[in-house]
Amino acid sequence: MIVLKEAESRAPKEDLVLEGLVAEILESIRIGGDEALLDCSERFDRVRPLSLRVTREEVESAYDSVPPDVVATIEFAADRIRDFAVRQRGSLGDLEYEISPGVTLGHRLIPVASCGCYVPAGRYPLPSSALMSVIPARVAGVGRIAACSPPRGESGIHPAVLVAMDIAGVDEIYCMGGAQAIAAFAYGTETVKKVDFITGPGNRYVTEAKMQVYGVVGIDMPAGPSEVAILADASANPDWVAADALACCEHDPDSWSVIVTTDRRLGEEVLKRVEKQHPSLPTGEQAYRAWKENGKVILAESLDEAVRIVDELAPEHVQVMTEGAKEAAAKLSNYGSLFVGGHAPVVFGDYASGPNHILPTVGSSRFANGVYVGTFLRTCSFQRVSAEGAKVLAGPCSVLAGLEGLFAHKRSSELRQGIES
Repeated sequence: MIVLKEAESRAPKEDLVLEGLVAEILESIRIGGDEALLDCSERFDRVRPLSLRVTREEVESAYDSVPPDVVATIEFAADRIRDFAVRQRGSLGDLEYEISPGVTLGHRLIPVASCGCYVPAGRYPLPSSALMSVIPARVAGVGRIAACSPPRGESGIHPAVLVAMDIAGVDEIYCMGGAQAIAAFAYGTETVKKVDFITGPGNRYVTEAKMQVYGVVGIDMPAGPSEVAILADASANPDWVAADALACCEHDPDSWSVIVTTDRRLGEEVLKRVEKQHPSLPTGEQAYRAWKENGKVILAESLDEAVRIVDELAPEHVQVMTEGAKEAAAKLSNYGSLFVGGHAPVVFGDYASGPNHILPTVGSSRFANGVYVGTFLRTCSFQRVSAEGAKVLAGPCSVLAGLEGLFAHKRSSELRQGIES
């Protein structure tokens, strides 16, 4: 393995100031409710919304502010995300079988009763995040779905985001953001009803807040900056590889792109194309800075070594741009989402191919998966036992209970067999 471009590494540091500030925000909302929530909005978003709850009239008005072709595009993406979620749900099923006479075992897939979907905001609206968090929850059968997004000054939530939330099928929309929004979903306020589960990406304050409220509510995962590993050989188009690397890097200063190639010439060409492409992008300065600080180009001796390198990275996204891409992709194990072939850039998954774009980062794809319809389902087991079945279980369970010193357990078991000692 040879590194053609090394990252200007910045080791992650524990941020105790962030942790303490978020804890302070959470506690203020838990105690102070709506008033504290509005105070935090004024403090961090520099606006105090006239109303936290977005009305139906405001949602309908948003459609008038969004060009029809944009609405149609949101509907196109929603249809594909929904179709994939429906098919995923169909692949998951309840279970019931008789393991021995009178003993029936099984599980039921039961949706959470309520969830809160966080839709981040920034320089540009992010309607895709609304679709990705709300639609699988709706398909899973969640009873009440709330969504929120930070206000854009006095204008409230961006109209395109409101339209996306509506198309996705939310029940409630709140104009709130940051750690304070996570607190409101977790603890509830006079206006915001508490939920059982919180999903959606956000900045480091949102991520820290989700981690701190975990246990009070469920969460999908802590989401870090975007990542892509691009596995490429001599057949890959260097312009496409460079464009895809910059696309990931423009997300965030801490985003990273790593190109793992078996062809030195391709790696060197990609470095040249990055230099050529970034000046023409409106976001080129940010993307290039992240590339310089976090990007890498690695030359592997063989495809098998390249696969091992990518699996060790365990990135959010993996693109496979090789001859025999399908076969090469089958060798990979650790990734949030996989994009197979040169015509499958991450951007398609970001918006409209169908699978979810809320994915594990920071190496957590080794043990975690992205958001999908099953994220909102609980696998709840059951056992149904008749008198005949109890005779089979009572003896062994009594022995094990006695061995573990749990004599009330032993009695409970023996009573079912009528042999209490």
